[in-house]
Amino acid sequence: MATPRSSSFLSSFFSPRGDTLLYLIALLSISSLLLHHLSISASADSHFEGFDADEELEDNSIILQSPLSDLPRRSPPPTTLSTSADPESHHGPPNLDSDSDIPSKPYTTTSSFDYWDEDEFEGFPTEITPPEVTDEAELTTTPADSAPTEPDVSTSKVSEPISSAKRIRSYTIEIVCVLFLIMFTINYFTGRKENETLALAWTAKFATRDTIFDKNFSLLGVGEGDDSPLLLKEGQNVFKFYASGRRFCQGLVATMELKSRQDLIARLYNMVVPCKDEITFEVYMNEDAMDHVVFALAKKKAAKAMQKEVRDLQRFSSLMTSGPNGRKWVADELTVITESKEVAGDLITEAVLDQVFGEKAFEKFGKWFISMHFSDQQQSTHRKTLVFKFALPDVGRMADMAPLVALVPYYIDLFGRYKLSSQARSKTEAARSKVAQEVYKELQNARQEALQRKKAERRKMLEEAESKLNAEALRRKEAKERARQLKKAMPKIKMSRGA
Repeated sequence: MATPRSSSFLSSFFSPRGDTLLYLIALLSISSLLLHHLSISASADSHFEGFDADEELEDNSIILQSPLSDLPRRSPPPTTLSTSADPESHHGPPNLDSDSDIPSKPYTTTSSFDYWDEDEFEGFPTEITPPEVTDEAELTTTPADSAPTEPDVSTSKVSEPISSAKRIRSYTIEIVCVLFLIMFTINYFTGRKENETLALAWTAKFATRDTIFDKNFSLLGVGEGDDSPLLLKEGQNVFKFYASGRRFCQGLVATMELKSRQDLIARLYNMVVPCKDEITFEVYMNEDAMDHVVFALAKKKAAKAMQKEVRDLQRFSSLMTSGPNGRKWVADELTVITESKEVAGDLITEAVLDQVFGEKAFEKFGKWFISMHFSDQQQSTHRKTLVFKFALPDVGRMADMAPLVALVPYYIDLFGRYKLSSQARSKTEAARSKVAQEVYKELQNARQEALQRKKAERRKMLEEAESKLNAEALRRKEAKERARQLKKAMPKIKMSRGA
């Protein structure tokens, strides 16, 4: 049974008056604020509650996650204010662990991007892919990404070390060039040495003391002293030898033109097209020591070329097919080019045939013989010259050409004493006078052509100068020319003074 005091308290509670009413209102306000604060914290906790279950997935796909997923998310604000008596004051999602019969909504309906504040994050794109799609793509791609990838074949091939054969193959051109330069350098020094050895071997055999040139000439070499060099080197394959101090001649020059052994390309060319080492003797005869003679002796092929190309042979001489009066003659491999048969018979003596140009002797020494050319009509500073051209043998066989070298002093003495007969002289003089007239006519024609050419050039220059004059200057020039013509046409009157 309630006491009177308790009944009075209850009655004052349900029907408040005065201070009791104010106290009740304050208590309700504090309770409402407390419940509102608790509802906000509960909704925020429930909003982030769904992300706890996906932490493992986010850890697995954190590499492929969009940078926007790392942005701080804003919790959805409450839409209405409610008191503690309102049953819908808690706006957070239902607890997934509870045994509620109400089906839970998909997580996509409560995404934080539904409450994206555009004013708070300025500068970001307006169209943003929802994180749920990104998460699903991450979930689908995570197993494939987590699977071990096979190594790239191209990367493995590049990383493999290059073999030495491939390296050598990649530098083939450079290696060939370097080898060619090395071979060229080695061949240069060895070829130069071979040419010098060959030239010195010839000098030692024919130009030193007690040799053929030492016995026939008083001065040998390029100097006057005893220690002067005998050879003058004008190139790697050209050597010259000088000799003077002999009757009937002013001097002798021997030019050795050897193979270009120092040049690798020339050496290879000579393997395909063989050539010989040659020596040429040029003897400059005195003016009174040589008569009118044009004569040449060479092998058949070379003789035909000389008769067409050499000017004096072309003008004065012709090919001689047989010997004079059926006498013994040169070998069949040789051909004589002469101005008259008398001169040929006098120059090809029995001694020469027996030692060099006969059938038996030529078989032995003929391979070193090239040609002989004697003429008093040479187109050079020395008109009367004797030219001998021989091939040089190897260093060990230099003595084989001794009979050929002996022909040089032999023919110097022969021409110094040789005189033509009156009949042969008259023929040679007539031929030379005829050639002199032809040469004079050629010179006159050349002089006339030069004069005509100069006149044509002068006329052309005057025409060009007239074309550059203006009309007034041309009119004055024509008037002046007309006055000159009228004055020239007027009769001349002679006046005489009276006494």
